[in-house]
Amino acid sequence: MSRKRIRDYGFVVGELPTGPKNAITDIPGVTVGHCTVSTKENQTGVTVVIPAPHNLFVRKLPAASYVLNGFGKSLGLVQIDELGSLETPIAITNTLNVGLVHDALVDYMLDRCAADRVEVHSLNPVVCECNDAELNHIAKRAVTASHVYQAIENAGEIFEQGAVGAGRGTVCYGLKGGIGSSSRVIRLDETDYTVGVLVQSNHGRTADLSVAGNPLGRRIEERMKNREDSERPPIPPAILDKGSIIMIVATDLPVSDRQLRRILKRAAVGLVRTGSYLGHGSGDIMVGFSTAYTLPSETDPAVIPIPLLNENKIEKAFRAAAESCEEAILNSLAAAETVTGYQGHVRCGIGEWLQRP
Repeated sequence: MSRKRIRDYGFVVGELPTGPKNAITDIPGVTVGHCTVSTKENQTGVTVVIPAPHNLFVRKLPAASYVLNGFGKSLGLVQIDELGSLETPIAITNTLNVGLVHDALVDYMLDRCAADRVEVHSLNPVVCECNDAELNHIAKRAVTASHVYQAIENAGEIFEQGAVGAGRGTVCYGLKGGIGSSSRVIRLDETDYTVGVLVQSNHGRTADLSVAGNPLGRRIEERMKNREDSERPPIPPAILDKGSIIMIVATDLPVSDRQLRRILKRAAVGLVRTGSYLGHGSGDIMVGFSTAYTLPSETDPAVIPIPLLNENKIEKAFRAAAESCEEAILNSLAAAETVTGYQGHVRCGIGEWLQRP
């Protein structure tokens, strides 16, 4: 299914060039998969970001995380911050399904390691979440292990955005949010590198929404208040900045986990440029990884050489993360169709408002 992106409406974010797919999968080896649950009671799902095709437990990647506002229930971030490494795919789901998805990731990695004849005594699955209870009967905990496995099996370089997977039930700026992605290419020493972002958007007050520098939120809010639609009752705008956003940052730049944390922090610039004020009820969480090299194993020498970005040349990566995050959020809105969820609650895709005179 082909879904629109924000550029299809004439809005261009930033100045850096995008990758060929304008998605996190422009980083070689990265794939994304969804499994969507859509029933009368449940509008939810799971999205999995797979950073590389190899066994991540055996060949870990440098990683980092950063929490802008900690109103969230993500798992696995403590070890990432301590060791600077990622050893499983990153799964995203709804708040009350974090534990079940964590268990499924454990089983998946144990099976992968058993197939590779690797003994496992500890494992650090990474699971992030947003609360999709407005459109999803979240207490039903509808996402199961089979959904996680389906998302992994569905993973590819080309993936849907909008109201799919973990973004099926999310709400962004009072509109239908979801999964969005974007990428930027930067050139250093005659070599191209890519920074990509994938978001699960579930935040923001309608009046605050800014689209590529255009303050459209108040206009959309007024239309929502005054809309006359015989097919459904008026849809109220969001009046509080709450609900959370997960931002996954990937790159093929050769960076340390410390440098990576500096880069992924700049995703916050893109978040704010769309209108977020990082409200009390919004968990704003970033996780990032680099595919440029793998971390040493127990059998490697005690001292190993690792390529490293010159800190004085990091500025372009900052801008790339900010622009990619801003456009990823807008793509999550642009690609999302209108969804009717639990108890008849409705959230409209932004396309209904951008297309109206």
